[in-house]
Amino acid sequence: MTPSLAQGLSQGLLHLALPLTGQQQAQLLDYLALLLKWNKVYNLTSVRDPEQMLTQHLMDCLAAIPELLHDFPASCDVLDVGCGGGLPSVVFAIACPHWQVTAIDAVAKKAAFVQTVAHSLTLTNLHAIHGRVEALSQTFDLVTSRAFAELADFTRWSASSLKPSGRWLAMKGKYPQAEIDRLPAGVMVEKVQTLNVPGLEAERCLVWLRPHG
Repeated sequence: MTPSLAQGLSQGLLHLALPLTGQQQAQLLDYLALLLKWNKVYNLTSVRDPEQMLTQHLMDCLAAIPELLHDFPASCDVLDVGCGGGLPSVVFAIACPHWQVTAIDAVAKKAAFVQTVAHSLTLTNLHAIHGRVEALSQTFDLVTSRAFAELADFTRWSASSLKPSGRWLAMKGKYPQAEIDRLPAGVMVEKVQTLNVPGLEAERCLVWLRPHG
C-alpha cells in the first residue's frame, strides 16, 4: 500500500475521532490490498481505484463505528448479512476486536474471500459462512447489512437470527423514507443517524430497527 493511502486512513480516523492502533491501521491497509488483488478475479466490488476504495468502502464503514460503540461498548455478537467483500464485517472485526463478527453470503466466492482475510490477518473474531441467512440457527445482538436489500426484505429474512433484545442496523445512502414506509407492522424504526464520511460527498445514514413490542 502506498504512503498516501496510509496517510488518508490516518487523517480519516482523526476526523472521525476513532483512535485505532498502528496494528489495526496496518490490518485495514492489508485488507484493502487483498480486496484489490481478489477483485481482479472475483469481482467483489465495482470500485477499482484504491483511493476510492479507501473512501467509499473503508471510511464508509469506519464512520459507523463511533455510533456503534456508543450502543455496544462491550462485547457484541454481530452478523453481517450479504457480506460481499467483507464490508462492513472485516472493518468491524478489525476496529472492534472485542466483538465476535460473523459474515454470511449466498455466493461461495465472497464467503471464501472473507474467510481468507480472517486467516491472513489473524482475525480470530471473524468467521464467514456460505449460505442463506434464513437457514442460520445462531442468534445475534446486532444484525447488519450494507447495500444488501431493502429494509422490509432485510428484516424479514434475518428475523430469526435476532436475539429477543437484538437490533437491526442497515447502512444506507439517502434517508430511505420509501423503504421505511414499506416496513411490516412488526418492525419499528428506533432512530436514523446521518453519517459524515471523510472525503465522501454522498449522503450516508444508519437505520436502527427493532422488533415491535
